[in-house]
Amino acid sequence: MGITKECGVCPRHCIISEGGLGFCGARSVKDGKVYAVNYGKVTSMALDPIEKKPLKRFHPGSRILSVGSYGCNLRCPFCQNSSISWGEEVREYRERAEYLSPEELAAAALHYRDRGNIGVAFTYNEPFVGYEYVRDTAKLVHELGMYNVMVTNGTAELSVYSELAPYIDAMNIDLKGFTGHYYKDLLKGNLETVKSLISDAVRHCHVELTTLIIPGENDSEDEMREMCGWIAGLKNADGEMIGRDIPLHVSRFHPCFHMTDRPATDVEKVYRLAGVAGEKLKYVYTGNC
Repeated sequence: MGITKECGVCPRHCIISEGGLGFCGARSVKDGKVYAVNYGKVTSMALDPIEKKPLKRFHPGSRILSVGSYGCNLRCPFCQNSSISWGEEVREYRERAEYLSPEELAAAALHYRDRGNIGVAFTYNEPFVGYEYVRDTAKLVHELGMYNVMVTNGTAELSVYSELAPYIDAMNIDLKGFTGHYYKDLLKGNLETVKSLISDAVRHCHVELTTLIIPGENDSEDEMREMCGWIAGLKNADGEMIGRDIPLHVSRFHPCFHMTDRPATDVEKVYRLAGVAGEKLKYVYTGNC
């Protein structure tokens, strides 16, 4: 039997054989060590408005250089970036993704500063599955006096996040629903892991949350109230209650990928759920309407 190692990036703790791949498709084992096979492998890059991340209350009106690789540790059937996350197309990207060193990416961020760029956003696929590249690049971006943003599903161990926390200035974290069965059965994830990461992240950086409303899955007013009650109770590093000030993006679902069995979320329902969220939270935004 060949050498196997346990990956500790997320709660799956995949046991990976030498040369094999973990569940995320981005981590492997070489010479007895777990490493990110997607390190520096860039599949997507664009200079985006910061609001597109979405971040509404972090340097509004600015732009940020958004960069993605490939791989993801969830299996959302409605994934909008399936070609670089968990679809069959990911295999293709492993071969043709271009390598961009941390130094080159930091230099690119600086190059676009005169076009309103404030830093780098690690997004499009799940950045935690290649966290080493995020860490190494983010250090350099900070040295240039610029900012780092992560757009993430929040499915990572706190020990991994702790390596990134000193360099991450803002995060948009998907809080995709607020029931354990929704995360486990539909997304192949774990709600408590995401809650733990959110609770820790708000102690270190600016955080905004996003919830995509799926008809028949996470669209009840009771669930929204429970979720926003939890958000409202979050505390910063000084123990102060800051949850009411955490922005929540309530987003409309459109059929795509493996979830085409239902219509787009009713716009009025999105607005109604945003209103429910507003009972507990000060900043609630609707998206995709």
